[in-house]
Amino acid sequence: MNENNNRKVFKYRMLAPLWIAIFIDVLGFTILFPMVGYFSEVFNTSQTIIGLIFSVNAMFGFVFGPILAKLSDKYGRKPLLLISQLGTLFAFILTAFSGNLWMLVIARMIDGMFGGNFPIAKAIISDKVPPKDRGIQMANVGIAHVLASLIGPAIGGFFFTFFGLLGPGLFAAGLTVITIIVTLIMLEETWTKEDRAQSHKEKLEISLKITQNKNALFMLVLWAFHTISFTIIMTSISFFSASVLHLQPLELSFLFMISGIFRAGVRFTLFKPTIKKLGESNAIRLGLAIFFVSFFLIGFSTDVVTVIIIFMFISFAASLTRGPMNSKITQTASPQEQGKINGLSSALDSVAQILGPLIGPFILDTLPPYWLGIVVSLIALPALLMSMRKIEKKKYNHSKNTLNHS
Repeated sequence: MNENNNRKVFKYRMLAPLWIAIFIDVLGFTILFPMVGYFSEVFNTSQTIIGLIFSVNAMFGFVFGPILAKLSDKYGRKPLLLISQLGTLFAFILTAFSGNLWMLVIARMIDGMFGGNFPIAKAIISDKVPPKDRGIQMANVGIAHVLASLIGPAIGGFFFTFFGLLGPGLFAAGLTVITIIVTLIMLEETWTKEDRAQSHKEKLEISLKITQNKNALFMLVLWAFHTISFTIIMTSISFFSASVLHLQPLELSFLFMISGIFRAGVRFTLFKPTIKKLGESNAIRLGLAIFFVSFFLIGFSTDVVTVIIIFMFISFAASLTRGPMNSKITQTASPQEQGKINGLSSALDSVAQILGPLIGPFILDTLPPYWLGIVVSLIALPALLMSMRKIEKKKYNHSKNTLNHS
């Protein structure tokens, strides 16, 4: 028993470099994210055009994300993760030196093209973590977001205020270099040549067809409604803060920091007890219900304090849902198809990132702000209703992934 526990701890410990790499990668993103709503002033264009540019980024991610994830099934996780990170580095450098709108467009295209970090990271987790613990480990990706959101926005706001795009762009590029070094030196390959050879042999007999896997299809549709509504709000808050709350970039950065501090507190105090008390399924339902109410109310907010309170609830809901839902999705697929199923869920995230920057700014440009809350809550409602259905767990042979050890 002790031997099994030691082996389990070792396997989870080997994921530590992945958490470091994800944290630094997300930090680079959160440095730029709060500034998006102010890009229209930098490039002398409308918010809708800036939203369209970031939609182009997601369009490329939608096409290339699943390709990179599937290639990781064939060539290994680490090489494809490094390729993805190198593309991100180049995109940040181009963003830093974007002197006109077209340079920004090209930078966002490249970033989307190589945006395979997260589907590959989720596949690495699926390689090494048994299903019963996978929800907690998937939530560690959320921890990276939480910790990065504590300091990233403040750094971005400071550099953007005093140096324009050059400051946060180069700082994010520097962080990406550290990510590449950590991945190259510290991260071990979790999908070896032997695993890939065995996987290829088994795929001749076992092939996941999403149209025939009702559980996978159901969970992916549920995830689609959730991630689209969530992403519209998250990509709109910068535009909302600039046009409705009239906040300056540094003030918006502190809004993100407060939200991040609260989410960190929830993640490190309430998350595990809540999951243990309610179970993953009920925690997901509670989180989706909180999302629905919070999304509706945010459109009616006219002051910073109200937005902060609502974002605290959104942060709590995100802690309860996004990690466990990713875990549920991976449990609908066989070990040999983890790269593929994670690529598909990440493709849906890319669809959300296509729609989010288009829908949110368009509503804020053409309609009263409360319509943002009405539209997004209606999109979130099907996910809440679908979560009431019980999903049966598929039984797969997880021997390679040590998923049957006690």
